[in-house]
Amino acid sequence: MNSYLLFKSLHLIAVVSWMAGLLYLPRIFVYHVENKEKKQVTDVFEIMEKRLFFYIMRPAMIFTWIFGLILIYLNGIEIFSQLWIQIKIVLVILLSVYNDYLGKCLQSLKNNTNQKSAKYFRIINEVPTVFLIIVVFLVIFKPI
Repeated sequence: MNSYLLFKSLHLIAVVSWMAGLLYLPRIFVYHVENKEKKQVTDVFEIMEKRLFFYIMRPAMIFTWIFGLILIYLNGIEIFSQLWIQIKIVLVILLSVYNDYLGKCLQSLKNNTNQKSAKYFRIINEVPTVFLIIVVFLVIFKPI
């Protein structure tokens, strides 16, 4: 079996799982904020948010990084001379920061200290979509 293709497949699976969480968690935050007066409903959202973040998103992010670094190793360090991979890594770092920011939002919702509106969470929900589009085009076309 070709180890490069194996790790590339594992990397893609991890990315898809991570992106699903990055796209879904802010949407749950929207519903959480819109129902903040309904304790029974927000309790359900808190469970959903916690499980999504800690059992899917965080492990998927870690595996995305692990398999991505393995792919860099298999390609050789000289891949860093290509601008597309440099931009991709910056975007993945920013997505990792965004992931951690969502974790802070999760905590503020849980602690009832959230000051963000449902509209705010709707807007930031678009961040990973934009990054995903750019990364996919960079990886497929390697334009620069």
